[in-house]
Amino acid sequence: ALRVLAAGGEVVVSRGELVEIGGSFRIPDVMAASGAHLVEVGTTNRTRINDYRRAMGPQTALLLKVHRSNFEMVGFVQEPGIEELAELAQRSQLPLLVDMGWATFLPDPPLWLGPQHRPDWLLSRGVDVVCFSGDKILGGPQCGIILGRADLVGAMARDPMARALRVGKLTLAGLWATLDAYRQGLARQLPVADMLLAGPEELKRRARRLARLLRARQADLPLEVVASAGKVGGGALPLLDLPGWAVAVHAPGQLADRLAETLRRGRPPVVARVHDDSVWLDVRTLSAGDFPTLVTALARAWNTCRREEAR
Repeated sequence: ALRVLAAGGEVVVSRGELVEIGGSFRIPDVMAASGAHLVEVGTTNRTRINDYRRAMGPQTALLLKVHRSNFEMVGFVQEPGIEELAELAQRSQLPLLVDMGWATFLPDPPLWLGPQHRPDWLLSRGVDVVCFSGDKILGGPQCGIILGRADLVGAMARDPMARALRVGKLTLAGLWATLDAYRQGLARQLPVADMLLAGPEELKRRARRLARLLRARQADLPLEVVASAGKVGGGALPLLDLPGWAVAVHAPGQLADRLAETLRRGRPPVVARVHDDSVWLDVRTLSAGDFPTLVTALARAWNTCRREEAR
């Protein structure tokens, strides 16, 4: 996008949005590789619309807004709204590109997702081009997606670099299946969407069922159903805690670490977390079809650890 929209020109972006993502990729480095020239405005924590306005000149080719996907700034902070940036871009006859980081197509997203993470919401408010990941919150294959004005997206599609970076048929098939699930209102069939949308009561019922199955298989398991908090992960919403439930297996002393390690080394591996001398199994990431396998794996690991402890 930068290569086509701004090569040789200036791109205006807030200093507070010069982020680094996974793999040590930094916005200034990406900008330099595109042939565009970076113009920083504002300060790390506060940027106003007038900062953009004062920085614009004859060489300005693009206004850029970058979402801070994997970190947040709180406290004495300020940034212009999308409508303000879009109005400035339109009056100046410049395109506005928003790097969303991640996006959702849920028709009625939870409040914690917010409308600013829906591409259609941004485009309806005057943003010219948005780009975001096909994985992360969206739940599809790893790829990049660009949406926006037909003339701008068309120019990117005709660029020779688009040919070199085009995705393969497997990625396209996975992306099609993901987007089609959203189109048909079947988002809960997507694992990521199902995990994110599962509410506390649903998860509590799921945890109680798992506990019953575990007790039926291994009567000596000292377990209980406990409230837990999960993280979204995937470089998104770093401060958000998702309320949920887990099954905690009490294993005092070093037994908890040994049990967790034995589970990880099993076939199939089971990744749990250790907390307060217990091994926690968070049911948010489990489907009903996983329960029989998990019950067998935990019983095997528990008996292995108890035998080693008795030696």
